[in-house]
Amino acid sequence: MSRALLIVLDSVGIGGAPDAAAFGDAGADTLGHIAEACTDGRGDRAGLRSGPLHLPHLAGLGLGLAARGASGRMPPGLAPPGPVAGAWGHAVESARGKDTVSGHWEIAGVPVDFSWGHFPATRPAFPPELVQALIAEGELPGILGDRHASGTAIVEELGAEHVRTGRPICYTSVDSVLQIAAHEEAFGLDRLIALCTIARRLCDPYRIGRVIARPFVGDETSGFTRTANRRDFAVPPPADTLLDRLAAAGRPVVSVGKIGDIFAHRATGREVKPGGNDACLTAALAALADLPDGGLVFANLVEFDTEYGHRRDVPGYAAALERFDARVPEIRAALRAGDLCLVTADHGNDPTSPGTDHTREQVPVLAFGPGVTPGPLGPLGFPAIGRLVARHLGLAEAEPVA
Repeated sequence: MSRALLIVLDSVGIGGAPDAAAFGDAGADTLGHIAEACTDGRGDRAGLRSGPLHLPHLAGLGLGLAARGASGRMPPGLAPPGPVAGAWGHAVESARGKDTVSGHWEIAGVPVDFSWGHFPATRPAFPPELVQALIAEGELPGILGDRHASGTAIVEELGAEHVRTGRPICYTSVDSVLQIAAHEEAFGLDRLIALCTIARRLCDPYRIGRVIARPFVGDETSGFTRTANRRDFAVPPPADTLLDRLAAAGRPVVSVGKIGDIFAHRATGREVKPGGNDACLTAALAALADLPDGGLVFANLVEFDTEYGHRRDVPGYAAALERFDARVPEIRAALRAGDLCLVTADHGNDPTSPGTDHTREQVPVLAFGPGVTPGPLGPLGFPAIGRLVARHLGLAEAEPVA
C-alpha cells in the first residue's frame, strides 16, 4: 500500500482564473509577476536576495510548464532545466470565493456551492447587534477597528490603544472572516482564544467562514509583532472530505500547520502546528518518516500568504519560494517506493496587485515520487487534486480526475 504527502503552498497562484475579472483580479499572476519583478530589480533586497527568481528544483518538476498552461506564458527563469521529473498541471477552483477554507475544502473534494457571508467595506463593518453581543459575552470594555484592514497595519496603528484600553482589535477583509487581534500578555492568549470561540458562535447566523485569533506581542516603542499562536475557527465542511473518507477507512492522517483549523478538526488525525514554513515542512517530513502504509500527511505552508502576499512583499515572497525550492531534494529523498508527493496551492495573493487581499487564480499541481510517470496532467478542477491522492491511496471513486 502507498503513502501520500500533500503540500499546499498557501497563495502561490500561477495566473488568473477564467472568472478572475468577476473578483476584481483581472491580470493577477502571483508566480509570474514575482518572477518578472526579480528580473528587473524589484525582487532585490539587500541581505535577503537578488537577481532572477531561482527555482531550479520546482522548474524541474514542471512548475514553469504548469504556469504556462494557466497563464499562457512561461515565467522568466522557470523553463525546465532538463527532462521533467514529475507530472504537472494547473487547477481551477469552482467555489464562489478566493479564500483559504473554500480552496482547501475543494482540494479535499467538497466544493463550496453556496455563498459565504461577508462584512461590507464600511465603517463600521460589523452589525451593531453582533458587536454588542461580543462585548457583552466577552465582558469587554468595547472593541477597536470595526472595519476592513490589513492585519499588520491595523495592529501597528491600534496596538498601543488596545494595550491601554483592553479593547481587542476587530477587523475583516473581502474574505468571509472576522479577525480579532490582541496582545498575548496584556490581554492574554487564553482570553483571546475564548473570545474567538464566542465570536465563532455569534458569526454562524451571518454565514462567516472563519474567525481568526491574531495574537501579537511588543510595545509602542519597539513595535508590535504577530506571533505563531494564530488560531482559525472555521465552520465544518458541509460534506465528507478526503479526510473523512480516510478516517472511515481507518487510515492514518497527520495534519501540519493550520490544516486542523481549516477542517474544524474533523478527521484531521494527529495535528502538528509549528510556526513558519520551514518548521512546518520539517514537521511534515518527520511525520512522513513514521507514517504507516495507506496514510496521508497534509501540510499547509502559510507564510507565503501571511508574511509576504498580504504584505505585498515581493522580495520576501521570492526568497520564501527559493527557500522552499532548496528543500525539494530533501522532500524527494524522503519518498520511498510507492509514495506520492503532491504540491499545490489554494488561491493566489499577487504581491504586485493593489490592496492586500487574495487574488482569484489557478494553482499548480505538481505530482512526483519514485513511481510517478512524468508528463502533463492538463487543466484540472480543484477536486481532482484530492482524487489523485485518493486513487493513489486506494480510495478511488469511479469519477474522472478532471
